[in-house]
Amino acid sequence: MAPSPRRGAPAADAPADPGAPRPAATAAAPDAPRPGRRALPPIVRHLLWAAVALAAVAALTSVAGGLTDLRIAAVGYHLLAVAGLQLLIGLSGQVSLGHGAFMFVGAYTVALLVLHVPALPLWLGLLVTVAVSCAAGVLVGAATARLHGPYLAGATLTLAVGLPALAVRFPDLLGGANGLAFSTRGAPPALAGVVDDGQWRALVVWTTVLIAMVLIATISGGRLGRRMRALRDDEAAAALAGVPVGRTKVVAFVVSAGAGGLAGGCQAYLLGTATPGTFTLALSLSLLAALVLGGFGSLWGAFWAALALVYVEVGGTELAHALDLDTDVANNLPVVFFGVVLIVVVRVWPQGAHGAVRLLADRVRRR
Repeated sequence: MAPSPRRGAPAADAPADPGAPRPAATAAAPDAPRPGRRALPPIVRHLLWAAVALAAVAALTSVAGGLTDLRIAAVGYHLLAVAGLQLLIGLSGQVSLGHGAFMFVGAYTVALLVLHVPALPLWLGLLVTVAVSCAAGVLVGAATARLHGPYLAGATLTLAVGLPALAVRFPDLLGGANGLAFSTRGAPPALAGVVDDGQWRALVVWTTVLIAMVLIATISGGRLGRRMRALRDDEAAAALAGVPVGRTKVVAFVVSAGAGGLAGGCQAYLLGTATPGTFTLALSLSLLAALVLGGFGSLWGAFWAALALVYVEVGGTELAHALDLDTDVANNLPVVFFGVVLIVVVRVWPQGAHGAVRLLADRVRRR
């Protein structure tokens, strides 16, 4: 005898009643989440941000002039130099004290091209500068691929000390201690009366910097960037996961050297000079200290570092003039001022200026 179904339980094979109300889930179907629009590819987003940044620079230079345009352009090439160092140290974990040497290579490459190949277009000269700097990065990266920690730092420190001395060793080619002086074309005649030479050079520098920053940001967020992060976190685990350790280290040095060389080329183009005294060990240490101040691990940290490198020094100089200090004291006050700012920022916000900005943004969103 088959068991009878329990009272109140619906029969399994009972046909659905056409007039019966539909389940609540069906009634709520219009409220179900709709598929969102496809996100833009990373490189497109980066290009859009670069266009916005270039428009902001153009607006600033249109109302400023003279020395302010020079400082705005200086923020640009310092941003590119620190971004290359950010990729090398903050992303791949390789400590370098010789980044100023790559800027030396880029600056002198631009100077030699302008002096000896004056008909070469600027954009092509900058591409040659990147190629030469990347070649230097290949040599340095291959030579130091097996070094770690203080040994790597010591090797790059030797590079920062020794390479600028080549200008004194070969004075006929590199100009000796006085360096090389040259002149470049200003604003095109079609823009005469609209853009002056200072504004034009600032726009050229920032256009070059932003194109390079788009490439660096794309690399940082892509497959190569993930490999670098794996290398930074645990080299042995990265090797076991199939990451080519030596090749990734060399590529990180190449990209960083290309960025540093292009930054040095932009500086030489802006100032019209390339002198060994500009690219001493102090420059490499200043770039590293500024990176600590701005914050590791983010290209925004490189931006705050570039602002600090330019405007903290300006603030220290103006403070020295306001206090009417002795010349020797006034010359050293900007360095002391930068050191004090660095200590205060790192003490209060260990993640640097960008960490402070993120913390402030989080508090605003919570409110």
